[in-house]
Amino acid sequence: MNKQVTSLYKAYEKYFPVGAAVNPLSVGKHNNLLLHHFNSLTADNSMKFSHLQPVEDTYLFDASDMIVAFAKKHDMKVRGHTFIWYKQTPDWVFINKNKKPVTRKILLERIQKHIHTVMTHFKDDLYCWDVVNEAIADDQGYLRPCKWLDIIGEDYVAKSFEIAHAENPGSLLFYNDFDIIFPEKRNKVIRLIKDLKKRDIPVHGLGIQAHWNIYEPGIEEIKTALGMYANLGLQLQITELDVSYYKAGDTNKLETPPPELIERQAEYYDSIFSLFRQYKDVITGVTFWGVADDMTWLKFYPVPLRNNWPFLFDADHKPKDAFYKVIDFYLQNQ
Repeated sequence: MNKQVTSLYKAYEKYFPVGAAVNPLSVGKHNNLLLHHFNSLTADNSMKFSHLQPVEDTYLFDASDMIVAFAKKHDMKVRGHTFIWYKQTPDWVFINKNKKPVTRKILLERIQKHIHTVMTHFKDDLYCWDVVNEAIADDQGYLRPCKWLDIIGEDYVAKSFEIAHAENPGSLLFYNDFDIIFPEKRNKVIRLIKDLKKRDIPVHGLGIQAHWNIYEPGIEEIKTALGMYANLGLQLQITELDVSYYKAGDTNKLETPPPELIERQAEYYDSIFSLFRQYKDVITGVTFWGVADDMTWLKFYPVPLRNNWPFLFDADHKPKDAFYKVIDFYLQNQ
């Protein structure tokens, strides 16, 4: 790592922490990039229900402990991700010994026990948690169909926040979701947050997943959504940022991105970070969903054997044009 390259997080010290989603493998592989460019970490999978408690009363903290230890050693913040999600939750959580669905009472007790154990384990090493992840429906419905909803009812979101707050009143609690820049889901998220606040449910922040691409969402669309969310009186965080070269539904495969797309990605990153800086009073963190192009969840997904290059650092860990666009405002003032 060339230490002469301007540090990304230092360029943004007056604005917000800059984070990366990691796992034990990427912490080792991207060690130098993490130390030089990031001051916040999120576990990509290691703190999810299925990883921490795959079997009832059996907790596996090794992977998440490694990430937290690395962060503490290097004075980094850590976000918790996530307690309640419709995916990556073991089947045992929802059934009894007879393989029948558990009651509302039992499921709430299991949520309470899990959150108590996890929050007690990490104590104050994590400053915030994505308490509920992706509860809003993608279609015309309101809440996403899932077992949490089926068994507990619509108040499973509120109950989860109440439980997490009771276990650690000092932790900032976020609702986290994707595609919420687009009006259809945006309006439902605003409805959810307003309902929680009206009932005095302890929700402190909104996590805006940003799995975007060089074509959409448009910058004006993002600006509109940020303005509306800023009026909710919550902290906002960009929690899962990457910028794909492919539109949603595109099944084409690029061997390498052509220069015009590289430039378009750089311009898109420049535009969104300029926007984030404008909202520095409410945006309290920006986290990439990865570190560099050699390790990305978008490699071979959703199209098999298709590469993607969504980050500011290439597969050789070198800064891309997009990186220099994102820090240019800082360099201009040095």
